[in-house]
Amino acid sequence: MQGDDAELTAAVRAAQDGDEAAFRTVYRSVHPRLLGYVRTLVGDPDAEDVASEAWLQIARDLGRFSGDADRFRGWAARIARNRALDHIRMRGRRPVTGGDETELTGRPAESDTASEAIESLTTGHTLSLIARLPQDQAEAVVLRVVMGLDAKTAAETLGKRPGAVRTAAHRGLKRLARLLADDPAYADGLDALPAPRQPKRPPVTSAAVTHPRSGTQRDM
Repeated sequence: MQGDDAELTAAVRAAQDGDEAAFRTVYRSVHPRLLGYVRTLVGDPDAEDVASEAWLQIARDLGRFSGDADRFRGWAARIARNRALDHIRMRGRRPVTGGDETELTGRPAESDTASEAIESLTTGHTLSLIARLPQDQAEAVVLRVVMGLDAKTAAETLGKRPGAVRTAAHRGLKRLARLLADDPAYADGLDALPAPRQPKRPPVTSAAVTHPRSGTQRDM
């Protein structure tokens, strides 16, 4: 397990024991990317409120969680996604989708320019471009590249097959590469960008720790 993930895993376990400073560490580590994911679902005006609702549930149900840093990010993403979809239903809106799931059966290719670009571009600008992708592609790109989930965990979050998520992410990255190439502020620097971070570390399983504020809602 890499250093950052080891620290997040330790912080999650300490937070389950009631360590408020550890919970703040978890929040600081996960929130920026989680907020970016929520923005792809509900847009900027409502993203902060929806993310706050997600964190309230994360805090309440933390004692029911079991796993390492990777699993925690996936668990938090599922909670945030459910809160976002609840928000969309309450407002009578639907997320924009592009195509049906039968389009996601092709064989994914290797990482391309856009996956490298994600790590180097400013978050706000990149997410504004990702928001222009079809919804299935946008979610797959954010979960796989921005949040750093592996295909299996991202698929569990979205309720899809890992192969479908890989293909959606690949197609989204291809579209994103074209958007980036058309952006004069960033096109010149794409060739010099570093290689993307590669998932995944070996899983670490921990026993669930009873949290005094365990929630009663369905397990996310």
